Amino acid sequence: MKNLHTFLFIILPLLAWGQRAAVGGKIADAETGQYLAGVSVTLDGQTGISTENGSFYFAGLSAGTHLLRVSIPGYTTQERQLTLREGETLQADFQLETGNVALNEITVQAAGSHQRGVLSQIDIRLRPILNSQEILRMVPGLFMGQHAGGGKAEQIFLRGFDIDHGTDIQLTVDGMPVNMVSHAHGQGYADLHFVIPELVEQVNFEKGPYRADKGNFVTAGWVDFRTRETLDRSFAKLELGQYGTARSVLGLDLLGKKSGGARNQSAYLAGEYSYSDSYFDAPQFFNRANVQGKYNIDLTPATRLNLSASHFWSRWNHSGQIPDRAVASGLIGFYGAIDPSEGGETSRSNFNVQLLTQTGGGGLLKNQFFYSNYNFELYSNFTFFLEDSINGDQIRQKEGRNLLGYTGSFTQPNRIGGLRGRFQAGVQYRQDWVNDVELSHTRNRSITESNIQLGDVREANVATYLSEELELSSKITLELGLRYDHFFNRYTDRLQDNQTANAQAGIVSPKLNVSYTSSKYLQWYLNAGRGFHSNDTRVAVPQDGRDILPPAYGSDLGAVWKPLPRLYVNTALWYLWLEQEFVYVGDAGVVEPGGRTRRWGADLSVRYQLTKHLFADIDVNWTNPRAIGEPSDANFLPLAPRFTTVGGLSLSPIKGFSGSLRYRYMADRLANEDNSIVAEGYFVPDLQLNYRFKSWELGFNVQNLLNTQWKETQFATLSRLQNEPEGVEEIHFTPGTPIFARIALTKYF
Repeated sequence: MKNLHTFLFIILPLLAWGQRAAVGGKIADAETGQYLAGVSVTLDGQTGISTENGSFYFAGLSAGTHLLRVSIPGYTTQERQLTLREGETLQADFQLETGNVALNEITVQAAGSHQRGVLSQIDIRLRPILNSQEILRMVPGLFMGQHAGGGKAEQIFLRGFDIDHGTDIQLTVDGMPVNMVSHAHGQGYADLHFVIPELVEQVNFEKGPYRADKGNFVTAGWVDFRTRETLDRSFAKLELGQYGTARSVLGLDLLGKKSGGARNQSAYLAGEYSYSDSYFDAPQFFNRANVQGKYNIDLTPATRLNLSASHFWSRWNHSGQIPDRAVASGLIGFYGAIDPSEGGETSRSNFNVQLLTQTGGGGLLKNQFFYSNYNFELYSNFTFFLEDSINGDQIRQKEGRNLLGYTGSFTQPNRIGGLRGRFQAGVQYRQDWVNDVELSHTRNRSITESNIQLGDVREANVATYLSEELELSSKITLELGLRYDHFFNRYTDRLQDNQTANAQAGIVSPKLNVSYTSSKYLQWYLNAGRGFHSNDTRVAVPQDGRDILPPAYGSDLGAVWKPLPRLYVNTALWYLWLEQEFVYVGDAGVVEPGGRTRRWGADLSVRYQLTKHLFADIDVNWTNPRAIGEPSDANFLPLAPRFTTVGGLSLSPIKGFSGSLRYRYMADRLANEDNSIVAEGYFVPDLQLNYRFKSWELGFNVQNLLNTQWKETQFATLSRLQNEPEGVEEIHFTPGTPIFARIALTKYF
């Protein structure tokens, strides 16, 4: 009898649960049919966010009438009364019409831990991405600088990091990795120039190492760019600007309105070409070409296939970093060059296949395969005549790479002990074959004086992860995650009789995220986790696998707050500790491992709707970065940003007009360990105006509206000019753009 009571105690609630009702559906753009991810869905106090295929699901509902509400910035909010019968699963699909951004319709809720996508949804609707540099600036607190005339990947600054080109931030496009491991120029090198800006639909991001599905380079944070699945219409765009600048873009909707229906298929082809002599004294002869195609189809009502391919090519000259003393003495002008033969060429071809399958009970199965062929060649001269007083110190960094990978994940709403939850599990695989990774001493981009490094890299990363998000109550959400990564590294040294060495290592990364929603206007969150950035194979293999995967430990304590209906505030106090810092080495032009570091700081992001069409935003970021184990007067982290802020006013379309007036400010930074050299800060405002009439749009853009003379990137480097008896360490910089005006004309058809 006792066993029978126990059995009934367990099974009867489950049987009763099985008789309850459920609601599921898909959310799409009414005009294009594109499924919308990140839509906020609420049902009688329960909250959720639509998945990558636009789906949502609520189970365990009682029979009766329920109110279902869906909303996302830039679309009109929809509400629907649903009447459920016991045991019924009701399908409720939504077609959302585009509309004005309305901050009063955004609610603070527990779904998705502190709503990591809300800021990006607001920003990208109000200030669409207009050029390749604006892509990364969509992330609050992220700064970037170009120091190679527009062809090389930008230098990135975030949360007290001079990340160089990607050592401590993971960048992906449509789930495909951008960062290059064991790259010829530096670990984690991330070049986003293969993305056509007009095709960017979403910018998803998070600061810190707190997601189980995010692995290598996720210390300061991660960013995932999502390109359009469909074009609402075809378009042709022509831009003309100062300094011999021209750009053209063509986007063709290949299937048009007939893409709707049961198969819900779409396809487009887009291309871009850019040319500029740029503002430097020596013409840059910058060329870049992009082409991208994408095709989507619903193979079945539950399965969607996404195919995409792209190719990118760029070639340029650049003026490099120049020393302060050369400008001060009049040897060269502010926009001049010491070695005018610097420059490079790069290309990347991508193939990406994604298969999304909706399973029973609101589950989602994702399979993704990607392949990239990548080539890179860069000529630089950081020290001029320090090492070679006759021929100069120019170097060549070069590689050819094939990158292959797979990502699989399964997400399923579930119940644990009566608590509503969401379970996710996944596996990831990435393999890099890098041939002829080269660092050589060259002259005039034509003569090789000597090889410094030359070899082949083979690197594989296998990972698996689990996470469970539980709603402990209507106010508290808990997410636990666990990730394991294993790396296999091999290096063949072509300068040492093809000697080959191998190494491998693994790392476990636990994650914890808690959110407490005290009201519909205020949510607190606590994030904690372990992440890592892998080491270059050429560094890791000689150490027999030691320090392949130096860990990072981070935590955030923050709040999302709506003190007024049209005011949205996100703030956080954070801490990050790294076992190993990556340090830029000027004489070699590469990134090498350094010592332990810690950073702590505060972030503040505010979005305020002044009128129906006018919005204000500001991001403020303060950081205290220090090296660990060094004397207090010599523990500064060179070039780490300490205070930055960006912001501005944005005008959403009104009578055809739209635009923005924005600024970016970076305070002075310490350029070396003892604070004896300082990198100067800068304040730069930009203006964008657009007018749309019928099927035409006219745009006017001005960068550096005040024509400020500023230094975009700066390094404390020891260099020697040709007639100097010895080297001098001081600031070397790449000048930022002077006032730069462009006009753009777009035709939609």
